[in-house]
Amino acid sequence: MDQRILVLDGNQRASLAAVRSLGSKFLTVAVGETSVNSLAGSSRYCSERISYSDPTLAPRAFMDDILSHIGKLGITFLLPITEATAYVLLKYRQELPDSVTLPFPDSDIVERVANKNELFRLALQQGIPVPETLECQNRLEGLETLKSVKEFPIVLKPAKSKILLEESIVSTQVIIANTREEAEEALKTNSFFSFPYTIQAFVEGQGQGVFALFNQGRPVCYFAHRRLREKPPGGGVSVLSESAMVTDSLRSHTEKLLCPINWHGVAMVEFRVSDDGTPYLMEINPRFWGSLQLAIDSGIDFPWLLYLASTGRPIPRSVWKHRRVRWLLGDLDRLYLVMKAPLAAYPLSRKLRELFYFLKPGLRTRHEVNRWEDLSPFWFELKNYIRGLKK
Repeated sequence: MDQRILVLDGNQRASLAAVRSLGSKFLTVAVGETSVNSLAGSSRYCSERISYSDPTLAPRAFMDDILSHIGKLGITFLLPITEATAYVLLKYRQELPDSVTLPFPDSDIVERVANKNELFRLALQQGIPVPETLECQNRLEGLETLKSVKEFPIVLKPAKSKILLEESIVSTQVIIANTREEAEEALKTNSFFSFPYTIQAFVEGQGQGVFALFNQGRPVCYFAHRRLREKPPGGGVSVLSESAMVTDSLRSHTEKLLCPINWHGVAMVEFRVSDDGTPYLMEINPRFWGSLQLAIDSGIDFPWLLYLASTGRPIPRSVWKHRRVRWLLGDLDRLYLVMKAPLAAYPLSRKLRELFYFLKPGLRTRHEVNRWEDLSPFWFELKNYIRGLKK
């Protein structure tokens, strides 16, 4: 049977990585976005480009568009990259033709990990450390709960990063409050605290993630990376990263969480490791991650392995290799922020050192977007970058 794949969220770098992975295996790959032209759609491995309604503004219209494209293009495998597109597809999953594979477990299983309130309860049942947590259902309950909180800072963490309503998707954010007054102000001014969330103790430490693929409750492969440079420099999106070994403790915690619920598909499991070495669970995202290309370059080809696992094909053994990957234009943005920062934050000697590191990334470093065998996505990204500078 001819397999036809539709990768959504074409302006995500993870979408580009997925298109290159699957297209290089001689699969027919179409790319969708809210506009016909997109980063991943510029790839030589894209066979068709389509557009659809914005899922954050019109979930139902988005689903109708997807169903139409499935029929016209004969799509058999549907790969959403962001939470917004994934959650809408899961909500209307029963409307998908039987011939279409959506590489996720049942919606109630996804809810157990995507909903942080449910996830923390699951973690405690499995003996996995979580920060001290107080669960709240709405703003008023949180304001009352704050009265019993003695130590700050605290973390106000919505149960879901994307809340799917009938007519739209509400985006939320995690807020760190250093004082009781900051916490009260955040609860009063952010409308998403009308929905369930938790008040958590702040854990000092280092963030560590585990990227995993499971096949019907069984682990297939793992990956981890180390962030070397981020935008903004104080912490944010990785612009230079390298592959890293997954520790035994984080691997064990991941399996304790995902094996009992028969997880299927990819998952990004985030921990914060405290100064005493305790890994506290932060969240699980049931989607691909920003550094997907790094994993592929390091020998763990997640999109291809996910496709094989979800279509019942044999899964080959992966061989891990140490690699570095750089997002060039993101790294350029970071350098600009460093150079314009006050000397009190970045002395001249450090600025010169950062410039040197930017100009000499290392012999084993590959570029994430600009690749000789597939240059069109970089030209697309560069043109949009220049347009942004002119605004």
